[in-house]
Amino acid sequence: MKRSNTWILVGMALVLAALGTGVALSAQDRNNLKVPGGLAFAEFKGYEIWQVISLSHNGDKLAVIVGNPAMIQAYQAGIPGNGKPFPDGARMAKIHWTATTKTNYPGAPQVAGPLHDVDFMVKDSKRFADSGGWGYAAFEFEGATNTYRPGNTSDNPPQGNDAKCGAACHTIVKDRDYVFTEFPLR
Repeated sequence: MKRSNTWILVGMALVLAALGTGVALSAQDRNNLKVPGGLAFAEFKGYEIWQVISLSHNGDKLAVIVGNPAMIQAYQAGIPGNGKPFPDGARMAKIHWTATTKTNYPGAPQVAGPLHDVDFMVKDSKRFADSGGWGYAAFEFEGATNTYRPGNTSDNPPQGNDAKCGAACHTIVKDRDYVFTEFPLR
């Protein structure tokens, strides 16, 4: 009887392991995502814990803009206000959430609701010489499937779906090395 129970337990463990593997295999590996032109989600590993540069609120979306250490050091050195360009390797991520109002909280603040998308910028003056030295990517978040996909022209705002998708908008801040985001006093 003991031997039979052991085999039953071994069988159940194998079934559970197989089910667990199936769940893990079905989860999206966002690091495999790329926009045409080669800018990949994987180039921004760890963005979730980068230092905050600034915040923004645009219509129904809230955003936090974060930077890798090279980006933060550049801001601290006075770039872009000092007229110097950001160094190659500087990276930014802008994480957008749909704004949600907490009417039962004091002052009814707007807070981050569902994740909307993540936008990336990387300075690489050789790779992206024809777009001011910056590569861009927008990845829309699909809440129903808990997955990301490259942005496209049907999104709001429309995305060119390539590594130069942000270049046209950013030309108005060419004198700031194509970067809108300020690094406010803390």
